[in-house]
Amino acid sequence: MLALRILSIVFPVFAIIGIGWWYGRVKRPDIGVTNQISMDVLVPALVFAALASKEFDFAHYWQLALAGTGVILGSGLLAWPVARLLKVDAKTFVPPMMFNNSGNMGIPLIVLAFGEAALGAAIILFLVEMVLHFSMGPYLLAHRMRLVQLLKTPVMVATMLGVAVSLSGANLPQPLYTAIKMLGDASIPMLLFALGVRLNQVSFKDWHIGVASGIVSPATGIVMVLLVTPFLDLDPVQQSILLVFGALPPAVLNYLMAEQYRQEPERVASIVLLGNLAALVVMPVVLAFALR
Repeated sequence: MLALRILSIVFPVFAIIGIGWWYGRVKRPDIGVTNQISMDVLVPALVFAALASKEFDFAHYWQLALAGTGVILGSGLLAWPVARLLKVDAKTFVPPMMFNNSGNMGIPLIVLAFGEAALGAAIILFLVEMVLHFSMGPYLLAHRMRLVQLLKTPVMVATMLGVAVSLSGANLPQPLYTAIKMLGDASIPMLLFALGVRLNQVSFKDWHIGVASGIVSPATGIVMVLLVTPFLDLDPVQQSILLVFGALPPAVLNYLMAEQYRQEPERVASIVLLGNLAALVVMPVVLAFALR
């Protein structure tokens, strides 16, 4: 039964987020250290293991990467007039509509919905989102581009190393590959748990803008998926994965960047929080279409 299948997919994701939220509310841990470990070690290990595996075929994913780029950039264009309609600064509203939760929520959700074989597609979309977020994000907020800094991040280093291993045809010693893969596998529940903890740090202030974002964020993404897919030769599974990607809520990183660049972080916090809460309703509906 489709409803039970969807429940089996979304329940583990939101259950771990909920546990993280409860733990963060009771214990108030410093999640910054955990996030640092995830971004410096666990996520790079996940990316490297996926890219360096024998099964990864870059030629199979280039159109998906192009589609993901179109969805992200197009969502920003569609969100721009909405920001003016809501009388919100575009620098506050538009980036969260573009840069979605492809890491914390996207990777676990896609893998649970489409199986381990979909990990490569989830990684590609995550990398596309991350590269655009770390390059375009600062430019949108403060007209700064930091491509050199982006290339120095552990995730990008892991990406380049993983690509090099894959293209060379070299085989890593199995014990070493297993150790790296185990570290990468640990990142998925850690990302969800950390997301739950982090949601304790945002508020319901400017809730009306947050509610609007909970509708606009998945709507713009889905519209862009429908616009770009006719022009690309994506297989049915990739089309379904792209649909899930387009409907994902805003990334928590939008809040952190808004805080760093002093771009109305309280409003961005509301957008992130309520956008992720809206995903409780949005994602099961989208999965019902994606899994048909």
